[in-house]
Amino acid sequence: MPDTTDSLSLPFIMPSQAQKHVTHNEALRILDALVQMTVQSADDDTPPGTPQAGQACVVASGGQSDWAGHDGEIAVFDGTTWVFYVPRPGWRCWNQGAGQHLIFDGTNWVEVMPTALDGLSLLGLGTSATAQTPFQARLNQALWTAVNAADGGTGGVVTTLNKETATDDLGLVFQTGYVSRALMGLFGSDAFRLSVTDDGTTYNDVLTVDHASGRPSLPNLPRFKAYTNYDNFVAQDVWTKIGINTVEYNDQGCFDAATNLFTAPADGTYMMGGILLYKEHLSTAVRSRSRLVLNGTTEINGAFSETNSGHVDLRTTTEVQTLVSLVQGDTVELQGTSRGGDLNFAAGHSSFWGFQVG
Repeated sequence: MPDTTDSLSLPFIMPSQAQKHVTHNEALRILDALVQMTVQSADDDTPPGTPQAGQACVVASGGQSDWAGHDGEIAVFDGTTWVFYVPRPGWRCWNQGAGQHLIFDGTNWVEVMPTALDGLSLLGLGTSATAQTPFQARLNQALWTAVNAADGGTGGVVTTLNKETATDDLGLVFQTGYVSRALMGLFGSDAFRLSVTDDGTTYNDVLTVDHASGRPSLPNLPRFKAYTNYDNFVAQDVWTKIGINTVEYNDQGCFDAATNLFTAPADGTYMMGGILLYKEHLSTAVRSRSRLVLNGTTEINGAFSETNSGHVDLRTTTEVQTLVSLVQGDTVELQGTSRGGDLNFAAGHSSFWGFQVG
């Protein structure tokens, strides 16, 4: 039979033992020191100058004087000398000096439920942090909520992100399967930027905002403006697609000068318009007409115009513009005709334009 218990090494009273009270009292002394354990400190490597009986400490690394060679052990002053106890994994104590619960993990005493976290190099919530990403959290929901004014707070929450120089990156990156799909913030400059990507490498800016002026820009908004570079002859009462064949700008490649067609690159609402400049053919006593046509056959509501007679050569215009809801792949073209005779629509000033608004 062993002489002590397995966990706390309490001495057993042996058969026929003399002075059993000594063994019993020793066991009580150990229990008194280790059960509901409270230590005065866990950061000191040198014994206090005038310890009190029953005072306990966790010996810090590099123990000195009477504590030499007892790093990490529990030192208890019995009124005469220091008694040491080697902790086992799972032992707990209250560090009264620092106001913290400690647990022995088999190697070190660590704080169980810290009231403050300072100077951490890594922090992982539900996962393991790395040197490249020293803070990581694996969770399904997160909440930041303000301290109410009634509780001494401001009632608001402000999160600040800061970068060193204007050319550094600062912002949020949104990923699917750890492949980037969008970013928002100050990337490469101090201009606010919202961008998307299909491959995690090439980014398309949806929105940029100049930080000095506050001026927004939508660099990839579908939009175009084009005109015809030749006089378009149009016969009386024959709706004719105008040969809009010269592009001034064409974001997203939504206009095809070869077919004179705008093609909607995405579902949405578009503002479309056109202007046709009259050029005399045989008579000024005509009425010019213009319209916008959907998918080659359907006149768009609100996109029809007709002028009065008595045209002035290279002065009289007919104009159309309207909002129209389009689905991806829909085409829009500018058509013109006349009543009362044939005419031309002049080169250079007969134009067609459009852009997405929503």
